[in-house]
Amino acid sequence: MKWYVLRTAGTKEKKAKEYLEKEIVRRGLQDSVGQVLVPVKREIVTKNGKRKVVERLLYPSYVLIQAELNPDLEYLIRNDVPGMSGFLTENRSVPVKDTQKTSESSKSGQDKKFQIERVPVPIRDDEAARILGIQDESVDNPAETEVNFEIGDSVKITDGPFNGFSGTVDAIEEDRSKLKVIVVIFGRKTLLELSFTQVTKE
Repeated sequence: MKWYVLRTAGTKEKKAKEYLEKEIVRRGLQDSVGQVLVPVKREIVTKNGKRKVVERLLYPSYVLIQAELNPDLEYLIRNDVPGMSGFLTENRSVPVKDTQKTSESSKSGQDKKFQIERVPVPIRDDEAARILGIQDESVDNPAETEVNFEIGDSVKITDGPFNGFSGTVDAIEEDRSKLKVIVVIFGRKTLLELSFTQVTKE
């Protein structure tokens, strides 16, 4: 089986995937399909001091399918899935079947007739492995933190012993999800280490 890229209308990726999976079962095509995938990456977004896990599409408007293509499956994908517009294809010149001659008489190529067809093109095995690797990593490590702070930002502390104090971001440590914030306490500048969830932008 090879991995193919299917095109969808924007925001219709998951609905198209679900419909396609149901139709594959309904039409008895399971033996031709490994899996249908909408690649996503999980991230933690911190906004207003609250952490939320969100799923971001790695490839908006595309769905991947692992399959051994046959005419029934191709027809289903090209014509019968709402929100799906078919395969990522390339143009290929193919011989017209009803004019095929013997190999001896057609060596010159003069009596061969060709037509252009749009043929589904599988992605390379290494590219499929890379995409699946990102997907598996996202499942194993539930989320990465999306940083929406910058050095110099004014922030307000929303949690901990300094709740209510305001300060300025002095450093960001993304790998630890920590900020270093300069806060004026009793007239003195003090450097505090706080997690992303303990502050909000002012």
